[in-house]
Amino acid sequence: MTDSRLEQQSVNTLRTLSMDAVQKANSGHPGMPMGMADAAYVLWTEFLRHSPQNPDWIDRDRFVLSAGHGSMLLYSLLHLTGYDLSLEELKKFRQWNSKTPGHPEYGMTPGVETTTGPLGQGFANGVGMAVAETFLATKFNTGKTPIIDHYTYGIVSDGDLMEGISQEAASLAGHLKLGKLIYLYDDNNITIDGSTDLSFTEDRLKRFEANGWHIQQVDGHDRTAIRIAIQAAKENTDKPSIISCKTRIGYGSPNKQGSASSHGAPLGDEEIKLAKEGYQFPSFDPFFIPEEVKINFREAIKNGGRFEQEWNHAMDELHATDPELVKQFYGFNNEPDVNWDEVLPSFPADTKGMATRKASGETLKKLSGAVPNLFGGSADLSPSNNTQIDSQPYSSDNRTGRYVHYGVREHAMVSIMNGINLHKGLKPYGGTFLIFSDYCRPAIRLAALSKIPTILVFTHDSVGLGEDGPTHQPIEQLASLRLIPNTYVLRPADANETTMCWKIAMNRTGGPSILALTRQAVPTVDRSKEAPVSGVENGAYILADSEKSTPDAIIIGTGSEVSLAVEAKEKLMAQDIDVRVVSMPCQELFREQSDEYKESVLPEGVTTRVSIEAGVTQGWQEWVGHYGRSIGINHFGASAPYSTIYKEFGLTAERVVEEVLQCHEVMKAKI
Repeated sequence: MTDSRLEQQSVNTLRTLSMDAVQKANSGHPGMPMGMADAAYVLWTEFLRHSPQNPDWIDRDRFVLSAGHGSMLLYSLLHLTGYDLSLEELKKFRQWNSKTPGHPEYGMTPGVETTTGPLGQGFANGVGMAVAETFLATKFNTGKTPIIDHYTYGIVSDGDLMEGISQEAASLAGHLKLGKLIYLYDDNNITIDGSTDLSFTEDRLKRFEANGWHIQQVDGHDRTAIRIAIQAAKENTDKPSIISCKTRIGYGSPNKQGSASSHGAPLGDEEIKLAKEGYQFPSFDPFFIPEEVKINFREAIKNGGRFEQEWNHAMDELHATDPELVKQFYGFNNEPDVNWDEVLPSFPADTKGMATRKASGETLKKLSGAVPNLFGGSADLSPSNNTQIDSQPYSSDNRTGRYVHYGVREHAMVSIMNGINLHKGLKPYGGTFLIFSDYCRPAIRLAALSKIPTILVFTHDSVGLGEDGPTHQPIEQLASLRLIPNTYVLRPADANETTMCWKIAMNRTGGPSILALTRQAVPTVDRSKEAPVSGVENGAYILADSEKSTPDAIIIGTGSEVSLAVEAKEKLMAQDIDVRVVSMPCQELFREQSDEYKESVLPEGVTTRVSIEAGVTQGWQEWVGHYGRSIGINHFGASAPYSTIYKEFGLTAERVVEEVLQCHEVMKAKI
């Protein structure tokens, strides 16, 4: 077998494995792997620097399959190049407890860099990975041999480019001149509905060119042309690159090639047999891999070992000349070692207080000095979010800046932060208004699914933002964000609770943390009279306790409404109703505590309970119980000064008193 025949056989093996796995599962997407096999083969065997036996090697090239529906192409590549993904796992494609789910999932399959499938997300994740690479390279490549020097590659589809997030991310990537970002575009002119002519007829490459990208177009089945194009993209160092690979979906399927019918359904046994005949494949047996093909692909193990060995040698040389830099480098790639008692600011008691967004900004100033890899940004709301740190902006001219001006691109911002997190080495956070969490919810959900510890600073958290009116006043957002598994929604009651919420978010590794912060000032609790702020770390705690061992009533509040609960307690105590006030900044964290602790805060025997939060009341029954009451807003807001809105909507201490008294009377009658 000549080299060219071996190469063709290797490409065809990618196709046949994908066809066979989809057929066995009776579910999946064979067309994209068949169409992009040529381009993927060239990239993975000739350009991608990776180490199959150490998928987490720091200086590996990153590969993002944004077109996640073509997951069998990635799984085939991972198996063939020697990752810990057996042929048996390919045979269990899309089955229970397999490492080969329908779309690639980070943390489940060795070599999968990010969870993809929701189109456009991988595109933006890759931008984040490229941002992280440039920052770390500029900061640490001080010796003769660079220790951070890798590319971010990806495969994107028509669907990815239709999604708005890809335009947001492409615009920012071009602006930032991310020259080591290279995407192969599976330009096959087919979507589920049929031809892209139905809905997608603009000149895509001109769009990318306008965004500042290097553009090329090749025959996606001409491997020589693909090689030349990838090399040209690598040599263009001041622009991200996109290579349009004109492919035929379902390539080699005599009856379904070029048709939407090959996109998302098995080809059928007879069609697979005909395709294998056309490939002149040596066997019709499912999952057959010619031995010479396996040997060819497994060169990646030897090459990867050599890449890693050379890198380790460069690190040894650097350690000999600059051990402090090496120590700092490895510190960047681990969780920050912070003395929280020294770093976190402490705010004095103050009845006027301050906005929690301002307290967050003060906390960030301290954190940015103590955590050198803290990497922030905002979606064009830096002064409002109070997210700016003492750093020059990250830009094409200043790769060591630690603050990104994302522009009005909320969706891409969060997805890019996910990519920065997945790359490792930086601790990203980003800000916008809470209402605009709706614009970035898909990226928040994927952060939660992938357990990515992205930190989101969402200010203007309620109708308390006032005059901007109902379009900007979040009502259902807190409740809906709490529904996302693995997500902490942290709504601090005052300045000191805000610092503790930052501590929780910074230490979290199991998913995103959302800080919901006020625009308006809220009183700073006098901790000499009330409970210590450390209780925040339990998610909920007794802020102001009753005089009796068992209170007559419990008022539960979050954020700016906790001060109303405290005020109501004083009024009720004057009426001989003994009240406990519970601050609950994070329901999810409280839910994780022991039954004993939860009972100590919310005793089952106390059924007179009232919650207050400036948002929808859905979800609060879990904490107030069957007989309790919830004060909130189950309608949209209004444009007026916030104090007027609170009064008109019944977010007052007087309303809390009224609800507690009524609930108390009902419970007395039942007894």
